[in-house]
Amino acid sequence: QLQASGGGLVQARGSLTLSCSASGRTFSSYTVGWFRQAPGKGREFVVAVSWSGNSTYYTDSVKGRFTVSRDNAKNTVLLQMRSLKPEDTALFYCAADNMALTHVVRKTSIVGAKGWDYWGRGTQVTVSS
Repeated sequence: QLQASGGGLVQARGSLTLSCSASGRTFSSYTVGWFRQAPGKGREFVVAVSWSGNSTYYTDSVKGRFTVSRDNAKNTVLLQMRSLKPEDTALFYCAADNMALTHVVRKTSIVGAKGWDYWGRGTQVTVSS
């Protein structure tokens, strides 16, 4: 199982770090991704990181502001968010897939979030203006 945590209320231009922890199985060989869902909208891809942590893929709107990293020894993936904007307000989810990063990104572009294998409960991020 996956569990996202670390959400909260932050002012615009502030920072927040989310954590995705795994339990019950090891996800060290899985691609891990972050998605977000704003009220009334679909689940949006944010970023994905390869099993090794050496490769990442960000959606354009967060490039330069968000940084993803992983510690496989701790079965944890972090999402560091800075320069947050009110439009970043959403429920953030982490997900895992056993396909390689490039394949998962391509799959996501075709079928969206539903293509991912495992999901955790979300954590709310609210950015006030």
